[in-house]
Amino acid sequence: MEKRKRKRVENAESNWGNYFHKIRDVCPWSWSAWQRGLIDIVDWEGIALELGDQEARVYVCNYKPRLLKKVEKRMNEIRKDEEWLHSHPSFGERATPVPVLIQQDMARLQNLREKLGKTP
Repeated sequence: MEKRKRKRVENAESNWGNYFHKIRDVCPWSWSAWQRGLIDIVDWEGIALELGDQEARVYVCNYKPRLLKKVEKRMNEIRKDEEWLHSHPSFGERATPVPVLIQQDMARLQNLREKLGKTP
């Protein structure tokens, strides 16, 4: 039974690796951060953790797109030093494999965007 659990975790890890590899042309820093272990993937329990040394935290949550958008908006309102995004598998080819909220440090993200000439 222990082998089964470990295999599921490995499969989940490789799915996230595939995802970050797939989006590297639009979000190159995420692939690099994933390879360096700087993206944390956790279950959403309604409370945002501090990022600490992580470049991003991906909260897996079983929400429909409309609720994801509402929670993202609320988190952006109350955590001004962070940028929150959401993704859902229904969003197409570049979507995350499961519904998620994504937490990133706003200053770090702005710096990366400026370096790549991708300021909004």
